[in-house]
Amino acid sequence: QVQLVESGGGSVQAGGSLRLSCVASTNTYSRACMAWFRQALGEERAWVGNIEADGSTTYADSVKGRFTISRDNAKNSLFLQMDSLTPEDTDMYYCAAARGGCVFRGRPRRWPFDFEAWGQGTQVTVSA
Repeated sequence: QVQLVESGGGSVQAGGSLRLSCVASTNTYSRACMAWFRQALGEERAWVGNIEADGSTTYADSVKGRFTISRDNAKNSLFLQMDSLTPEDTDMYYCAAARGGCVFRGRPRRWPFDFEAWGQGTQVTVSA
């Protein structure tokens, strides 16, 4: 079973930056659609952004211009660079993977049910 393991979470002041990483235990998802989601306690998991195998990205409006997703297929790794953080970015962050592209049956993958593998999450806390 492929494991996704996130790291890099922590506490930061508003305006600061964090870089999250997600490493897959095998190369099963080296050509897959990879994504970041976030979730606050008691709320639904929300899509942050996707990255295709070729590096093309899409982002939620709430993070566009502040967050950058990248990947290193050779190292089975996914990254989320988060800049200009605000307290509203405080959440548990999850990486996810889905074999195939980030558009499935004519629709962008943006819902948790679109993804078949998940990490355990890493907490990001932004203080005012």
